[in-house]
Amino acid sequence: MKQILQNMASGETRLVDVPVPNYRETDVLIQSSCSLISIGTERMLVEFGKANMLSKAWQQPEKVKMVLEKVKTDGLVTTIDAVKSKLDQPLALGYCNVGTICDVGSAVQGFKVGDRVVSNGSHAEMVSVSQNLCARIPDNVCDETASFTVLGSIGLEGIRLAAPTLGESFVVTGLGLIGLLTVQLLRAHGCRVLGIDFDETKLELARQFGAETVSLAKGENSVEAGMAFSRGRGVDGVLITASSKSSDPVSQAARMCRKRGRIILIGVTGLELNRSDFYEKELSFQVSCSYGPGRYDSNYEDKGQDYPFGFVRWTEQRNFEAVLDMISEGKIDVEPLISHRFDFERALEAYKVMMDDPSSLGILLNYYRSVNREDEALMEKTVALSQPEIDERAPTADIVAGFVGAGNYATRVLIPAFKKTGIELKAVSSSGGMSCSYAGRKFGFKEATTDTEGLISDDQINMVVISTRHDSHVHLTVEALREGKHVWVEKPLAIDLDGLEKIRRAYEESRSSGALLMVGFNRRFAPQIQKVKSLLESVREQKSFIMTVNAGDIPADHWTQDPKLGGGRIIGEGCHFIDLLRFLVGHTIISTQVTNMGSAPGITNYGDKVSFILGFADGSMGTVHYLANGHRSFAKERLEIFCGGRILQLDNFRKLKGYGWSGFRKMNLMRQDKGQVTSVSAFVDAIKNGGPPPIPFEELDEVTRVSIEIAEKIKT
Repeated sequence: MKQILQNMASGETRLVDVPVPNYRETDVLIQSSCSLISIGTERMLVEFGKANMLSKAWQQPEKVKMVLEKVKTDGLVTTIDAVKSKLDQPLALGYCNVGTICDVGSAVQGFKVGDRVVSNGSHAEMVSVSQNLCARIPDNVCDETASFTVLGSIGLEGIRLAAPTLGESFVVTGLGLIGLLTVQLLRAHGCRVLGIDFDETKLELARQFGAETVSLAKGENSVEAGMAFSRGRGVDGVLITASSKSSDPVSQAARMCRKRGRIILIGVTGLELNRSDFYEKELSFQVSCSYGPGRYDSNYEDKGQDYPFGFVRWTEQRNFEAVLDMISEGKIDVEPLISHRFDFERALEAYKVMMDDPSSLGILLNYYRSVNREDEALMEKTVALSQPEIDERAPTADIVAGFVGAGNYATRVLIPAFKKTGIELKAVSSSGGMSCSYAGRKFGFKEATTDTEGLISDDQINMVVISTRHDSHVHLTVEALREGKHVWVEKPLAIDLDGLEKIRRAYEESRSSGALLMVGFNRRFAPQIQKVKSLLESVREQKSFIMTVNAGDIPADHWTQDPKLGGGRIIGEGCHFIDLLRFLVGHTIISTQVTNMGSAPGITNYGDKVSFILGFADGSMGTVHYLANGHRSFAKERLEIFCGGRILQLDNFRKLKGYGWSGFRKMNLMRQDKGQVTSVSAFVDAIKNGGPPPIPFEELDEVTRVSIEIAEKIKT
């Protein structure tokens, strides 16, 4: 199938072949018939992508500060690589989709195959969308008309926050698609409406919809017009649907409002406000969030959990339904808003019109394939990719790899590291299809696929690299081992003891095949850690380790914090430092002590502000302070080692200092090196040479078990 993707680094908009997306139990799979380009949002994204790095930085000053802080801790080169990788990730454009359901997840309720629906799906021939982000289209509403539903819901949510009543006077500032839909919705509420814009064409449309207008291009004063429109009393409210860097729309809204008027920001503007404008009138100012309640709530959007109707009357989905009802009853007219129609195959021409033609308004993309579940081209889970020119210097590959997962870490670190070893990159998979298609083309894979099971069972593939969400690691690792594949799995190996036991059994059963299992515990392979290991070998007495991890805060609703999905941060990331100390000591862990920071009113500890002590069989001890309440300008990882009257200190895998060591004072690196490339190379070499795995399975098992046990102690 085809999908529109935006490269935020180069600004290139592309129509590419991608595998059909997978869908979860609460998702529906939709074959698109029509989608609407959101002029404001999508033009902003394309313009940002085309801007140079300086301009991008100017537009996001808060991100610049984060980058500068990262330079201080991780170094310039590492930071530049991270920024480039982040920008290079493709972005799916579009969120106003209409189509027909061709499959449903096992837990979907209220929808069936054949239903015609609107959704916030992207510009793609097939989209996978949560059941709560869809709404069934009335029979008397055509696909093109229905495609305006999502934009209408954005305006409707702003109106709900303003709570207009019959006869009130409202101003709509910015008469783009959302603004013009908002005008019609306010008129349907029985409100008098004043529209403000620069574009005479849009002003004329607003007048057709029953609004009075103010032309900024003609120099008309919006505040004076607003006061006159409200008979000198001040308008009851202002809905700002404009996109502007200026703070004038908000300032002018405050000045034209009556005492205790309401201002709702639906668009994007500057927010340099004059306190006296708001103070003297006791104005209400609120920012509207997209389509309504449920937006950005993973339980609602990803897991399909609806809010109780009696307590949350209007959600994203119910706002979709309300707009469709208004369209069905003829109270919203979108036909005058359509300025262009394009076949989906000509989508790039549509984006050129969007960028070049200021008069463009509603640009529709029409998909003409018939609904056919057997359409092989449309439903294909695997897409063959064009190959770059063969590098004659590359060694002949005797390892053929399949990658499961193509997220930021995989594309920035793992795939490049494996590519350097000269192995053959055959297939890469992801659930949505977009990221694997991007990674496949960038790194020279032969295939991109959403068929992960097919990738694992592929006879040509003899090594599987797993870089997916933590809750999937056990299943994927077990399946790959049973297929006799060598397996590299990113940490953690498992998030609970039952999963770890399944991997133990699968590993034992796979030994006859000679399959190697490796976990991405890369820090033990870092050059400075290797130097530390060699220095410690001369010390016979016990050692004391202090590992300070300035982990940084992650929101409570992030999947890594979910015990069922990510396992929590100690299992998901803290395992790195348990493995590091286990490697440096060289003896088994025989005891653990855990101290968790308590919760306070309004502050909850999610197990990411904790200290634990590891006791080793040789009498050494290691203390790990894993703290999410620090500042990012401080080094993320600091290791201090005390032994035999000497000290070693490592800061962020860049600066290593020795105190009291004969012949050693320091080892500093130009760029941060956490051992990712070396660990990958060691794994590939072990496969090629038939040697033992770089990390014995017993240590992988031990570190994973200890991580899980510490996480369990935190809960108690």
